[in-house]
Amino acid sequence: MPASIAAPSATTGLLRLRHLTRTEDGELLQALLWRAGPGWRMASSALLGGGIAERTWVLNAQVAHGYRRTDPAAHLAGIARAAGVDGEGVGLMTAADVSAYGRAYDDGVEAVATAGIAVRGWAASPQEGTVGPEAPGTINIIAAVPVALTDAALVNAVATATEAKVQALLEAGYDCSGTPTDAVCVAARVPRPGDETHLFAGPRSLWGARLARAVHQAVRAAVPASP
Repeated sequence: MPASIAAPSATTGLLRLRHLTRTEDGELLQALLWRAGPGWRMASSALLGGGIAERTWVLNAQVAHGYRRTDPAAHLAGIARAAGVDGEGVGLMTAADVSAYGRAYDDGVEAVATAGIAVRGWAASPQEGTVGPEAPGTINIIAAVPVALTDAALVNAVATATEAKVQALLEAGYDCSGTPTDAVCVAARVPRPGDETHLFAGPRSLWGARLARAVHQAVRAAVPASP
């Protein structure tokens, strides 16, 4: 069952998740879909729909171990279409079982994390990087902030979520900063007339602090304790 830390259920709150299943090459695979609808700006490192833009849905799809397709963005778009969504969205993938997600809530901010940590290490490494995408293992984080943020604050929010992820991994007993393929998506509201657009989302700002706590708890819930 999904872990929950003082959070709304999968069908309430901001992150209303739909659980999908599909069969590929004889293997049953899971996916999580958030139909956010209009009114959201998202900053993401995702393969599909990455960058900063208005998006209406987020898909976190499990793929088979040993994934070798060379068209991951098109693959994610096809899964989304099969689920009946349209418009522009964000697509993440992982080899982890996304039904075993962690979920957390902190004073209006919500976060969901899925975790595959078989391949992990430190970000700064003497190893040479690769030109193409690596096989997915992946800690994926999706978070929603119920206020408007500037572009700079959205970038800051991605950094804050990443810092909170590393804190959670260390507290769980892992000597690493993540996996080589971790991805994040932070959603904030499109500003409406009269709305305040927040300038900051660092870990000591009002909304950044809430984001950090929610992501930290979601990752802790998703990641098993180190043996």
